[in-house]
Amino acid sequence: MEWLSAENVVAVATAVLGVLASVGVLWYERRVPRRKRIGYRVQMDTPIGSDAGQGRANVRLGLFDETPDMSDATLVLLRVENDGSQSIARGDYTGPDEQLHGLVVEFTERRVRGIAVTHSPGADHLMDHFTPSAGLRESGSLIRLPRVPLNRGEHFKLLVLLTGSRVGSPIRVTGGIRDGEVTPNKAARPDEKPPLFGRAARSITVALTVCVVTLAAIILVRDDTRPPIGCARGELTLTGSTAFAPVLRELAAKYGEACEGATVTVDAHGSTAGIRELADRGTAAGKSGSPALVAFSDGSKPSGFPQLRENRVAVSLFRLVVNDRVPLKNLTGDDIRRIYRGDIHDWRQLGGPDLPVLLVSRDANSGTREVFQRRVLGRNEPAQSSRDCTTKDDPRAPVIRCELDSTEQVLAEVGRLPGAIGYSELRSGTKPAGAHPVAIDGDTPSVDTIGTGGYPYREIEYAYTYGSPPADSLASSFLAYLSRGSGQDVVRTHGHLPCATPQGLRICGEE
Repeated sequence: MEWLSAENVVAVATAVLGVLASVGVLWYERRVPRRKRIGYRVQMDTPIGSDAGQGRANVRLGLFDETPDMSDATLVLLRVENDGSQSIARGDYTGPDEQLHGLVVEFTERRVRGIAVTHSPGADHLMDHFTPSAGLRESGSLIRLPRVPLNRGEHFKLLVLLTGSRVGSPIRVTGGIRDGEVTPNKAARPDEKPPLFGRAARSITVALTVCVVTLAAIILVRDDTRPPIGCARGELTLTGSTAFAPVLRELAAKYGEACEGATVTVDAHGSTAGIRELADRGTAAGKSGSPALVAFSDGSKPSGFPQLRENRVAVSLFRLVVNDRVPLKNLTGDDIRRIYRGDIHDWRQLGGPDLPVLLVSRDANSGTREVFQRRVLGRNEPAQSSRDCTTKDDPRAPVIRCELDSTEQVLAEVGRLPGAIGYSELRSGTKPAGAHPVAIDGDTPSVDTIGTGGYPYREIEYAYTYGSPPADSLASSFLAYLSRGSGQDVVRTHGHLPCATPQGLRICGEE
């Protein structure tokens, strides 16, 4: 297991952050909110004098205009509140016993000329404490406030008339609270709504959200495909069947991606040619062991290769294809045999268009051709009569028949030449350009219905090794991957039925 993978790192970071957040919230609940706290904020600081030094124009009427010495006057509204989680009693204010006041408000460079005190709704009792005998005094730039008991959330306001300096001069409230503090608050504008969550809560929420989203993204985009069982290192070549080559190419790519140090190459050039190459390579290797080569064949190997060990891997389905200029969708088995004997040389004879029949076939190394001859024709195809698939080289031949090296070439020529007919593996879900498949005796090839009908053009796909390769070899590992898990999905996607499935086991065991 890769403990330092990206998803594990993010998951651990999310868990650690969650634990730290929980511990932090617990500590905050136990310690910080339980502290006594008095906060203050300046809610208004505005000029009412006529001095241009105030920096703002104003209009004055009545007493503001008639009272002398008011040219530099300012009004300040100061809010003092208990914004902690506990009530504050008179005894919570610290200071010498002979002092009655609890807090001191200082207006730097300004002189206090008048004070008005207001209280929060439902807190009429606070006014009993704002008396000179209780400690309310003003002197120069200072206001000494009594030791006012404040329940949680209660506040009072001071409307102060000042002279002597401009708006914005520093305003500070000092004093001591046992197990608490006196601190300025951020002044809130009248149209400003208080945040639902504090800065710490928002930061933790954002961090946790980023971690969770990152982890979810990694999980969504990562490839959860399990690596093949028993990954092996080294090099391996897959040869033989061109019909099975598309399956092998995809499996080789997936195996190489999942298994570090493994290189699997596909070099398909026909079933018979692949079997012969494997036998020759094995003989040349002698006692040095099984060569790193696996040969795939459409059907069992020819006789005379006793050293080759077979593995049944899939049931392969094949199909007949005709050019789109021939609109026929079904041919009987007898029709197909008559076509390949040369008895039918024009599609008119089967109710089709006036087009000559062109047989586009595979070479003698092809397992697809061998299966077609054995399963459908019951005999060999006629001799090759054309090298370019359009001109008859032998004038005595009843039909034009050419041979090509690969399935891709066959499909391309059938799609290009009007009247052409050929064959290929099923290639589930694909339609060759310019051509279409035809049913045989009304049966169409389908992995879902294989074994339940009489469709004849099918065969077991074999994988051959020279002797038994070691259990820890790349050949053994790849063959195991081919027949299990995601390997089976790839085989089925390409129109073949894996032998390891319940239905495949029955069919592969019967034939």
